[in-house]
Amino acid sequence: MNDDDDMERTVDTMRARRGCACALNEPGGATRKFCSAAFTLIELLVVIAIIAILAGLLSPAISRAKEKGKAIKCLSNARQLGLAAVMYVDDYKGLFPVRADNNRWPTQLYPYYRSLEVLRCPDDIRKPMPRPPLKTPPPDEAFRSYIINGWNDYFREALGGRYDVNSTPNQAMPQLAIRQPVDTVVLGEKKGDSDHFYMDLFEPSRGGRGNDVTEIERGRHSSGPNNLKSGGSNYTMADGSGRFIKYRGLLYPLNLWAVTDYYRTNYAFSN
Repeated sequence: MNDDDDMERTVDTMRARRGCACALNEPGGATRKFCSAAFTLIELLVVIAIIAILAGLLSPAISRAKEKGKAIKCLSNARQLGLAAVMYVDDYKGLFPVRADNNRWPTQLYPYYRSLEVLRCPDDIRKPMPRPPLKTPPPDEAFRSYIINGWNDYFREALGGRYDVNSTPNQAMPQLAIRQPVDTVVLGEKKGDSDHFYMDLFEPSRGGRGNDVTEIERGRHSSGPNNLKSGGSNYTMADGSGRFIKYRGLLYPLNLWAVTDYYRTNYAFSN
């Protein structure tokens, strides 16, 4: 046994102690050593811990990205509904959809948006979620995340004492009567448990004031887990545009659901 054999045996012993598995290969009589390193248990645990830490760091960012994507889709739907309303107004002598008990605004606007998915905000999560219908429902019965302006303040000024929000159907809002179309809401996101089709400023509900406070979801997007007032929602404006409006910016310092100057100011709500 020479010095080279002793050196080789020593190296093999060190590799074995370090967790190396060696194999002998003798093609054509030549002797060659191959060694593949194996992880120790401690090394595997360290790698797993690092992966867990990275996953924990990335998870909030992924959640925020998903939420942002849903909010963008919802805003896109609001814009499509705004475009549908503008095209409707052009075809119907400058009037927004007529208020009706049947064939309401989702049905009247349907020829202009054509897909019932436009009526639904991806962030409108309901518990329990309704089952998908076996067949395509009529627009008035489809899953709906939006509510249209009932224009109460305009008709109260236009009709005076004859106006009653509960008994005056077949009303159509003239587009030209809206003095600030860029800052007047036509459609907005409603609460998930609300079955209202029309946002009635003068209709108290849920034991509170009008629908602008009780039926509207003002903080569906970008809000903290325990603070809805830090977020906002998407709206269609009278000029056909879609806009994200912060929670308090909808009703204060002006109530953007109102048309007339008096009610825009006096029905402002800071909470």
